[in-house]
Amino acid sequence: MARAFVFVLDSFGVGGASDAARFGDEGSDTFGHIAVACRTGGGDRDGLRRGPLALPNMLSLGLGQAAQAATGRAAAGLIAPAAPSAFHGAAEEVSSGKDTPSGHWEIAGVPVPFDWGYFPHTVPTFPPELTAAIIREAGLPGILGDCHASGTDIIARLGEEHIRTGKPICYTSADSVFQIAAHETHFGLERLYRLCEIVRRLIDPLNIGRVIARPFVGETAADFQRTANRRDYAVPPPEPTLLDRVAARGNKVIGIGKIGDIYAHRGVTEVRKAAGYTALFDAALGAIDDASDGDLVFANFVDFDTLYGHRRDIPGYAAALEAFDRRLPEALERLKPGDLLVLTADHGCDPSWSGTDHTRERVPVFGMAPGLRGGAVGMRPTFADIGETVAEHLGLPPGPHGHSFLASLSRHA
Repeated sequence: MARAFVFVLDSFGVGGASDAARFGDEGSDTFGHIAVACRTGGGDRDGLRRGPLALPNMLSLGLGQAAQAATGRAAAGLIAPAAPSAFHGAAEEVSSGKDTPSGHWEIAGVPVPFDWGYFPHTVPTFPPELTAAIIREAGLPGILGDCHASGTDIIARLGEEHIRTGKPICYTSADSVFQIAAHETHFGLERLYRLCEIVRRLIDPLNIGRVIARPFVGETAADFQRTANRRDYAVPPPEPTLLDRVAARGNKVIGIGKIGDIYAHRGVTEVRKAAGYTALFDAALGAIDDASDGDLVFANFVDFDTLYGHRRDIPGYAAALEAFDRRLPEALERLKPGDLLVLTADHGCDPSWSGTDHTRERVPVFGMAPGLRGGAVGMRPTFADIGETVAEHLGLPPGPHGHSFLASLSRHA
């Protein structure tokens, strides 16, 4: 049995990126700063959580050692002996951005050497000729927003006007992205998707990484709520990824959450979506149960990023990590000899940092391979080493980027 499971804790960086200063992120450390805040009371919130950060299961897999490999120091004393078959290390991103596609593509063995296009910090932010083309081709009465914004804030601010006028809410962020929020019933979900397809075509010359449909429900600013029907329209990766290589051999690639969208549905043979990390974890467990020899389950747990990192919510992020940790044994008990489980991240989003953008950080690389001896896998020079390790584990030929660390995990005698 050789199955592989990659769990991406979206935005769970561990600091230490050598080029963080170039992004204005020198000193950022998502895990470390959450741990410090929890130790000093900054992670407390009545009815949510209190006290030091409690992640016993991830620590038993080497999370503390992974963070130490990234920064050279223990995260608020959170280091514990790792289980014998656990491995741990960290990885540096070589891709040009600190966005979701760049991080995920590099994890899957394809670094992004080019720079994405971005929209300026102006109001209006979108080129007027682009806006005019969107309105004309989609038959819209106009658009709202046309600025940099937080998704929840702009929906609260403009949602009622959107319902009244039928104009979709268009906005961007520090990422290479064009986001469109619209009401699922008043505007229509399928109409929103068709609009995103039009915008995806129109912005291709601008090299914008993603168009994101952000549907919501509710009737007033007091009860607007985004739904699980988000859909990302991403530029396809420039080379075959690990997912393509697994699928081309005839094996299943089960994408959990937004994985299918991130890879433009290339190389993903089955998509399983869910709302919230509890439902996403349930979907991941079901995929583990369904996976056969040679299959890959690739899961993204997006709430760490969208609900807590971008909103700079330290107690919320800490509580989400603890909830994930409590469920981790359910995945571990499903592992069989010959399996490989890798936990990692795609970038940072330090909730103690200024602004609402991602932060340029190294990511943890830790997990378990029953039947293999664990230990340190060191500081990996690229996220692509993760993909190449999974490729070797699944018996695939090596790709052009990255190197496997599987050889360092010798088999038990």
